[in-house]
Amino acid sequence: MEAVPPRARAYVACAVLGALACLLPLPATPTPWWAVALLTAVYAGCRQFARLGFAGPFYPVLLAAVFLLPPPAAALVPLPGVLLARAGRRPEGLRRIWRAAQLALAVWAAARVHGALGGRDAVGGCDFPYVLLPAGAAVLAFCLVLTALDGGVLALAEHVPVRRAWRELFARSPAPIAVHGLAGLMMAVLWLSPYGPVAALLVLLPMCVSGWVYAQYHRERSAHRATIRALVQAVDIKDGYTRGHSERVGQASMLIARELGMDDERVEVLRFAGILHDVGKLGVPTRLLRKDGPLTPEERRVIELHPEYGHEMVRGISFLGEARSAILHHHERLDGGGYPYGLTGGQIPESARVVAVADAFDAMTSTRSYRRARPVPAALAELERCAGSQFDPRMVTALVRALGRYGWHPAVTAQDGTPVAPPAPFRAVPGATGPTAAALGGAEDAPVVPAPRYAPEDGSPGGAPGRSAGGRPETRR
Repeated sequence: MEAVPPRARAYVACAVLGALACLLPLPATPTPWWAVALLTAVYAGCRQFARLGFAGPFYPVLLAAVFLLPPPAAALVPLPGVLLARAGRRPEGLRRIWRAAQLALAVWAAARVHGALGGRDAVGGCDFPYVLLPAGAAVLAFCLVLTALDGGVLALAEHVPVRRAWRELFARSPAPIAVHGLAGLMMAVLWLSPYGPVAALLVLLPMCVSGWVYAQYHRERSAHRATIRALVQAVDIKDGYTRGHSERVGQASMLIARELGMDDERVEVLRFAGILHDVGKLGVPTRLLRKDGPLTPEERRVIELHPEYGHEMVRGISFLGEARSAILHHHERLDGGGYPYGLTGGQIPESARVVAVADAFDAMTSTRSYRRARPVPAALAELERCAGSQFDPRMVTALVRALGRYGWHPAVTAQDGTPVAPPAPFRAVPGATGPTAAALGGAEDAPVVPAPRYAPEDGSPGGAPGRSAGGRPETRR
């Protein structure tokens, strides 16, 4: 987000003005300044602590301020810590200002809700369980304001649809913020108890430990992702004809998974499955991948081992989960004519059926040095023709619907791996119905030929083994 659009900058300016308006009543508000100073220092320290590799317990401190202080004073607590911290990404100054204004607004709104429900009196009197009601309402207000503000800036700066941004952000927010809210409430109760602020700050210790564990988990995931990138780059270097194919198959797999209503974690796993589906080609001799002309039966059997090679390569990457089975079975067919095991129907894992459709679609819509790409409507028509025999009809339908919503930008790769000017981006006609090729506005439908027992190595359902759909010898990849 280095080049921030003007409308996003205007949005940030409005948020800053709103935050300043929240702070305006501060001089006339009775405020325990020593408590404000202590909470502000603790919050700033938590942010600095996070730079050492720990997930700082930010929200419990802010929510404790919500439960203990008047709204204008509570809104002041996050400002020094955010404004003095490094943003990490450019433009740093704008990011710091945005984050400070966002947190000030969220804290102020939560404190207003908490005070309106008599929360501060309940906390001071340790009035359980009534104290949980205003605290819960304040945490919900905090969560809603953060989500609304983040969704707005994503829509303006990153062009993400507003409803989608709000839905995805809110789905991830309530659970962790609720945990932080309970910790903040415990801090507030201990703060006002005979044990005082020192006992309240001890609540942060278990939060620090859990934050450290969480940070270690994310470091491990980052290491796995770096490994995945290295494997994909190795495949691209070895198999230059299909450079970029893996990333596009990952993107198409993600579109299908989202259209099927899968949760975000599973969508990510299927994206990794698409990216790594051909990693087993590292175990295939390069001369076979780049051979001109049809393969001999013996050479084809060697090629058909690549799913098993790939499965062995990723066996130790634990977080991939079902992506491993997708890598192993993405060349199976519903009618049992696929490889490596000839599975049929429901025996084929769902993840493999997703990747199979994504793989075939990208192979048909990508131009290679030895053949031109099919038009997108023609590729979708071919997938529909083979649905039920080679491909799962649910996955094909999901891909058609996803392309109708988001479109597709087919990438073109030259023989040496350099990008070539792609055709015009495809977008389906909104609300189209009827046969796929006609409904999507495709006039250049390619000839369709019967599907072979084994699909060509590029994933296309059409053509004889070892040859392209147009009858020309394939260059092996």
